[in-house]
Amino acid sequence: MTFTPVMEPPAPVEALSDILMRIVSELHDVAYLIERIEPQLLDLGGGAEVLNSPDAMKVMQGIDLAVQKSRGLAEFIDTITGEIPHGWTVDVATALSLVKLAEMQKALGGATRHGHSQPLSKAAGDFDFF
Repeated sequence: MTFTPVMEPPAPVEALSDILMRIVSELHDVAYLIERIEPQLLDLGGGAEVLNSPDAMKVMQGIDLAVQKSRGLAEFIDTITGEIPHGWTVDVATALSLVKLAEMQKALGGATRHGHSQPLSKAAGDFDFF
């Protein structure tokens, strides 16, 4: 009887800089999606007079801060990515398995996605069943 060890295929590795640039793209997408909430809140709340409420103003400032932080993180990662040698590689299989959103998993995994994750063409009230 002979024993033949099962050889697992080597884990796919990718350039760290490529992965980080995909993260930058996702962060810009997050900022864009958050930014789209602001005018919708004004419409739901009755227009600009909602800004007279201190609580509403805090919510709007929180939205602005979330957008600024997302874009700031994207720019930070983009800047340090330029300093990373292209030869540095990592295996992202485990990290990707922890991402629960399929579209984000595809984008971070290297599948090309065009445009933002939330299309602008949908009218209010449109939704997708999943």
